[in-house]
Amino acid sequence: MTVIARLARHVALAVALGPVAGVQAVPFTPAHDDVVIERLPFRAGDAEARELASLRAALARAPDDRQAAAELARQYFDTALAKGDPRYVGYAEAVVGRFAEPLPADLLLVRGMLRQYRHDFDAALDDFAAALARDPDLAGAHAWRAAIHLVRADYARAADECEALARLGRRVLAGGCTGLTLAYTGHLDQAEATLTQALAAANAPGNRQWLLTRLGEVAAWRGRPTEAERHYREALAIGQDDTYLLAAWADFLLDQGRPAEVVDALQDWVAADVLLLRLVEAETRLDRPAAASHRQALADRYAAARLRGDATHRAEEARFALRIEGDAATALTLAADNYRVQREPRDARILLEAAVAAGDPDAARPALDWLATSGFEDAHLRDLAQQLGQPSGGKDGTR
Repeated sequence: MTVIARLARHVALAVALGPVAGVQAVPFTPAHDDVVIERLPFRAGDAEARELASLRAALARAPDDRQAAAELARQYFDTALAKGDPRYVGYAEAVVGRFAEPLPADLLLVRGMLRQYRHDFDAALDDFAAALARDPDLAGAHAWRAAIHLVRADYARAADECEALARLGRRVLAGGCTGLTLAYTGHLDQAEATLTQALAAANAPGNRQWLLTRLGEVAAWRGRPTEAERHYREALAIGQDDTYLLAAWADFLLDQGRPAEVVDALQDWVAADVLLLRLVEAETRLDRPAAASHRQALADRYAAARLRGDATHRAEEARFALRIEGDAATALTLAADNYRVQREPRDARILLEAAVAAGDPDAARPALDWLATSGFEDAHLRDLAQQLGQPSGGKDGTR
């Protein structure tokens, strides 16, 4: 998921989230409204299932109601992110696609969210701009634009969107946006303080969970694992399904050399590619019998995605190629292709790791340049840069 996409999504749901890969299914648009799209995998009495059923019924009663359509599409999108299942993105796209231009602001916002999920960032930005032209106070559009700018490492434009959110009085969202911009530009003390202030003002469980997750990441970047673990565990205790949180927690545990805990946390999440990848990595380290079948399942999913021309998970596939398959050359190609589109810290890390493994510093030049100019601080990335011949210090020469 994109950097502030999760928080933006929660606010967007209230007033009107880099991509998460899950089971690979081709989006399906039904020919008729009475076609059964999917038997949803929810437990009996699940509130999310009831909400989806209610929203589908509301749209069925008023099929031309664009507000009802936007609410259903947003709920499908929310489910996709929570469950790590992109089929729900296809369902949301089918709902939005029923309506002709011109679209109202809320449907433009949702379509932009869906387009950014597919990494069609330019089209998503066009939709968010059009939504804001119709509704200048649409905070969700500013939040999603900030998310895309942060993914692209365009920190000046991201800061502009954070300021817009502050002007709209969206204290929590503006704090999350500003905090991440500060973190990505090497100001970790200020980032932590800003995110902590936003957390103090946040009441919604989803917003609190997201902010705690990002505080966990910042603490880990600062080399404070005990503090990071406290934030992650508090986020997990909120009890909402969130594949981004689970992936971040698993990455932290793997970096800490605790793969058995990753297996315990993710053994029921094999449907989500982003989590299956981390499960396979943990099982491989532990030489667990399940590693072979899970490894093959993930390889098959990546192969199916390539056949469809789906390139939204190149960073994850690069990690699979490097850490599971031991194929540094393929990993480097995938990571370099990914970095042309997405330039978050995790994208830089897999590119640097692959370049080290392949012995090709030149291939990592874009990530090395970003690390040198952004001021971003993380011991893992600095050590990788040093291995590739770049000084390990940040803007001020410190670790």
